Amino acid sequence: MPLPRTPAAAALVALLALGVPALAAPTAAAAPAPPAAAVRLAPVSPATVTVTGEGGASAPPDLAVVGAGVEASAKTSQAALETQNKAAAALLGAVRAQGVADRDIRTESVFLNPVYDYTGSTARLKGYQAAQSFSVKVREVARTGAVLQAITDVTGDAARINSVAFGLSDPAPLRARARQAAHDDARTKAAQYARLSGRRLGRLVSLSEDASSSPRPVPSAGDTPGVGTGAAPVAPGEIRATATVTVVYELD
Repeated sequence: MPLPRTPAAAALVALLALGVPALAAPTAAAAPAPPAAAVRLAPVSPATVTVTGEGGASAPPDLAVVGAGVEASAKTSQAALETQNKAAAALLGAVRAQGVADRDIRTESVFLNPVYDYTGSTARLKGYQAAQSFSVKVREVARTGAVLQAITDVTGDAARINSVAFGLSDPAPLRARARQAAHDDARTKAAQYARLSGRRLGRLVSLSEDASSSPRPVPSAGDTPGVGTGAAPVAPGEIRATATVTVVYELD
């Protein structure tokens, strides 16, 4: 007696009768293979060379700054001030007559002090001392000696010459030349070390300025403008600026 067929069994028989192979039972899905572990390689740091470059530049000064003044003493404060005022006015007139513009003349200090005699057991007032000092810019360096002489000629014993400093009205170009020289010196050194190492100089990695000096006078034994009749001798010398840099280059 034939067994009763279920709908699923009947469908399977029909498929076999038609020549369609039976579908295999699904198998469990295969687990995905674990990803390959990523391997990270440390980057290779390029070889470098570090050098220090030094450079300097010089130029003749185009400016002189004269520190000058007058001083007077008298029994009374009023008399000391009057004498000092006359000497100061004479000083100003002398430097202006030498071609110094008003914008280049500046009062630095004015004072009036009592003067005491301390030789005895008690201090004794002797009188008063009045003074005034000026900063005078001489933009024609060759006239510096003439300006100094003119000051002393018109103020006599009241004259005080405190300082003479030579410089540049615009020091920036000289500083730039010093930096250029320091940079060139550093690159030349780095290129030499690269050749000695059998390598070639690569790209610039870093550059830092270690020091840069303000232009300063350098005495010289050259000509002394202002020397001659009616002029005090002066020696302007040269103004020099220096720079130091540290650079790092790669080596190819």
